[in-house]
Amino acid sequence: FLYLPFFVHPVSTLMLKDLATFSGYDRRWVSIDDVAPVLAHSVIMSEDGQFCFHRGVDLGELRGVVDDALAGEATRGASTITMQTVKNLFLWSRPLGSVRKVVELPLAVYFDAVMSKRRIMEIYLNIAEWGPGIYGIEAAARHHFGVSAKQLSRRQAALLAVSLPNPIAR
Repeated sequence: FLYLPFFVHPVSTLMLKDLATFSGYDRRWVSIDDVAPVLAHSVIMSEDGQFCFHRGVDLGELRGVVDDALAGEATRGASTITMQTVKNLFLWSRPLGSVRKVVELPLAVYFDAVMSKRRIMEIYLNIAEWGPGIYGIEAAARHHFGVSAKQLSRRQAALLAVSLPNPIAR
């Protein structure tokens, strides 16, 4: 599988869009070893509390969203970090909703089966959009706080984590 080796630094579909439209972007890939552990912990707590335990898809969260939708209630996101990584790597942001989810779910299960959680987190942190044209945690840490990803404080890590998965809207 292409993304298994640590030296492969994948790009996201949003990065490709920025390149195609000549928008440019800031991205600096860093190893997970060069990221403050508190950031990964903050992202897990904010985005996917069951990240270490599920197999790419959190069936409990997904079931809750389906139940809410069937009851006519407002729905919330149920995307895991693995699902967001797969979406960012392989799928465009559109179409939204169920069409993309149908494709995303089996890809996330497969991705989780062939990748370690550590590698999934490394890829996610390095391809996530952290602001307009800002991709990857190193670029985000430098842009927002003037420090490297390794030097992020607890507060800075928490602020970055809660901006995901859509920092432009937040």
